[in-house]
Amino acid sequence: MKKSLVPLLIVFSLSIYAQKIHRRTLKLMGSRFDISVVANDSIEATNNINIAVNEISRIEKLISSWDTHSQTSKIIRYAGISPVKVNKELFDLINRSLAISKLTDGAFDISYASMDKIWKFNGKMKTMPSEKKIKASVSKVGYQNIILDKEKQTVFLKLKGMKIGFGAIGKGYAADKAKKLLISKGVQAGIINASGDMNTWGKQPNEENWKVAITNPLNKNNAFALLPIRNGAVVTSGNYEKYVVFNGKRYTHIIDPRTGYPSSGIISVTVFAPKAELADALATSIFVMGTEVGLNRINQLPNIECVIIDDKGKIHTSKHIDINKL
Repeated sequence: MKKSLVPLLIVFSLSIYAQKIHRRTLKLMGSRFDISVVANDSIEATNNINIAVNEISRIEKLISSWDTHSQTSKIIRYAGISPVKVNKELFDLINRSLAISKLTDGAFDISYASMDKIWKFNGKMKTMPSEKKIKASVSKVGYQNIILDKEKQTVFLKLKGMKIGFGAIGKGYAADKAKKLLISKGVQAGIINASGDMNTWGKQPNEENWKVAITNPLNKNNAFALLPIRNGAVVTSGNYEKYVVFNGKRYTHIIDPRTGYPSSGIISVTVFAPKAELADALATSIFVMGTEVGLNRINQLPNIECVIIDDKGKIHTSKHIDINKL
């Protein structure tokens, strides 16, 4: 899914410390990435940021459905025909994706890419699609039809024309991998911010934790919470910009892969988790599951918290989140 709400990173750095925060902004995986590292000088920072960029580019080639030479594209080409052998990294990513699908009762589903694009959120859609057309649009969607063979390390899409896509998990995974690689290279602290998928480690040069300001989309000029991030990930997703209204009901651009109907009732979700991959997938799922079910599911998961803002502007939080009001 496309991220339309990026958390505001609050950085406090004092010049008396030898190390400084170095940052580069660039476009990767079709999205904005902000890569920040704590380093002694600009040469060291440039080298480390380049390492992160190369790793993210490698992940993009692995999971891209646009690159005809990628293993993901091959899986799609052979849908309904035969299983495709893939490398362990891609196999494991798909396997974890299926686990999240089961955890969320199908609210998260990488086979969403099979969905017919019948909903338009560009202002040109004047009538609601028929129930028959909506049902048909998801006829090839269903994680149960993604068959994995662990021994042979193959992936098979059972239905001809079926597709998979990593739009709701790929950037988070790339951020995780870049972070892990930089830590292995001795980079003590930094942030990978992939259009709202934010992954941190270490501390700022002044020994303060990294902090993220959460804003209410209905009042973007004011943040309502300032939260520390300690060696973890935070993903903020918003769907308040792309929507249509039929019969007085607001339908947003995040589609329920189980029904074909757009999600409603929520405009922003922020998830805190140990890894951006999981936070990314859960943020998408909560939109589909709704506030009550979403909070209930998050409250059952260890080390994961969330903040939900509904379409009335009301703020809902999971049980153990610590919000410091601004």
